[in-house]
Amino acid sequence: MSSRRDDEFATYVAERRPQLYRAAWLLCGDPHRAEDIVQAALARLYVAWPRVRRADSVDAYVRRAVVNAHHDEGRRPWRREAAAGDGLPEAAAVAPSVEERDALWTALRSLPPGQRRVVVLRHWWGLSVEETAVDLGVSTGTVKSQTSAALAALRTALAHHPETVEENRS
Repeated sequence: MSSRRDDEFATYVAERRPQLYRAAWLLCGDPHRAEDIVQAALARLYVAWPRVRRADSVDAYVRRAVVNAHHDEGRRPWRREAAAGDGLPEAAAVAPSVEERDALWTALRSLPPGQRRVVVLRHWWGLSVEETAVDLGVSTGTVKSQTSAALAALRTALAHHPETVEENRS
């Protein structure tokens, strides 16, 4: 039984870890903290795996675990230093130029944590308003207002990079 559980968990992690890491990196902006966040989320997932694997959406549980781990990391006093803005991890899609990536990261990092979480869940993971609200434990109205404010702030911050703004609108 334990071996089967471990095999199922290992398979799930092997499939999802790169996506979880990139999402954690987008949330915190630091590759080392992103590893810590993913590791903390996966440790919680492993403990709860027998229950989680029977859930309607394992991915929803894991997304929530990553967001919660990021939130918990921010509460630790030794984690309150400014995040380093190292390069974005390799992506499956065509990567933006270094200038575009730096501009986007700077703009994303300037968002308050709540808005950044909403942007990552809605636009990185492609969740609906309702799924994002459930994952974050907030109302759909909060998701909508946070998304609107975040996108307006990103558009303003990226206004001097027209190619980046145009790609995000399409």
